[in-house]
Amino acid sequence: MDKLIITGGKPLSGELRISGAKNAALPILAATLLSEAPVTVGNVPHLHDITTTMELLGRMGVRLMIDEKMNIEADTSHMENFFAPYELVKTMRASILVLGPLLARFGQAEVSLPGGCAIGSRPVNLHLQGLAAMGADISVRNGYIHAKADRLKGCRLVLEQVTVTGTENLVMAAALAKGTTLIENAAREPEVVDLANFLNAMGAKIHGAGTDILEIEGVPSLSGEGLRYRILPDRIETGTYLVAAAMTGGKVKLKDTRPDLLDSVLLKLSEAGAKLTCTENTIELDMQGQRPHAVSLRTAPYPAFPTDMQAQFTAMNTVADGVGVITETVFENRFMHVHEMQRMGADITVESNTAIIRGRPGLNAAPVMATDLRASASLVLAGLVAEGQTVVDRIYHIDRGYECIEEKLSALGAEIRRVPH
Repeated sequence: MDKLIITGGKPLSGELRISGAKNAALPILAATLLSEAPVTVGNVPHLHDITTTMELLGRMGVRLMIDEKMNIEADTSHMENFFAPYELVKTMRASILVLGPLLARFGQAEVSLPGGCAIGSRPVNLHLQGLAAMGADISVRNGYIHAKADRLKGCRLVLEQVTVTGTENLVMAAALAKGTTLIENAAREPEVVDLANFLNAMGAKIHGAGTDILEIEGVPSLSGEGLRYRILPDRIETGTYLVAAAMTGGKVKLKDTRPDLLDSVLLKLSEAGAKLTCTENTIELDMQGQRPHAVSLRTAPYPAFPTDMQAQFTAMNTVADGVGVITETVFENRFMHVHEMQRMGADITVESNTAIIRGRPGLNAAPVMATDLRASASLVLAGLVAEGQTVVDRIYHIDRGYECIEEKLSALGAEIRRVPH
């Protein structure tokens, strides 16, 4: 188990290329199960969760070819089984995304109940209720979801809460269902839009992506023959590096990204005192050597402030000028980074789902431990501004969502290295 050793105190400076979005790549790779012809997906980030997904598809008999640029060709013509085992699903919740496509195209699926980050309850009941309403016969026994259907039937689904993976699973299932499916209170995230665009490129008929009402007209089959689809850039990786630069009083230019996906994050960075310059696919942030101002925010589903950026802004507020109040409304157990930051001298008080952060001029290095993906990224950011040498342990969480984080930060001038345990 590797760890990162960070010597803080250096402003970040330079240019970086942003990777493809993990949260778009995972559902799109699952959606290749719907294609009757080989399909190629590009701009895939090199991450542990991607490797897990590829292993999962491979075990089902999908033939995968990867080139040196992480373009992945998936060929489903040799599918052997429709089983997603516990040992793979437990490491990554997104494995549940194979359920909808397997059921829609092959009429059967056996998928383990998921695991993943320990950031609170993320039930799959909405996925199962939706599929059952479309005519699937579903039972849960011995930790596995058993699902069967001759052919799913379109219907009206009203989701009782906004769920990204739930929306994605049901959209994929509906793409091959008989008739029209209406999904109300659907997730509006850019990654959901990317999945819909991918499915439409294979011949699906999905309307309303990016709004809270999706209309999916089922088609008999989908084919990605000749299709080379490029996944959108990772808005959370983009936001994380922007916050890193803001915390350290630095100046960075991020390329191959999309500012239009980050409105709420860029607004808060401007509030913090960052000077931002954007083009269609670049973002430049300049703190002009200044300490950030504290910002207050409230997480909520897209297009509001993303829960996946909450921990990073908590880290920024620890060294900001003033008091920031952060309210987490999406996940109930997402302040686990706070205890570790307190070990570094951060002044944070947590009351229920709200963190009150009184900024200090600096933090002190300490050994800290990652608990989930975004929390671990925030501890790395705290290490960048702490005096002394910070050791971040259990960084396998980071490797699930950030491609080469130590190499990218080093390229911006950070003193950071990975060492084996």
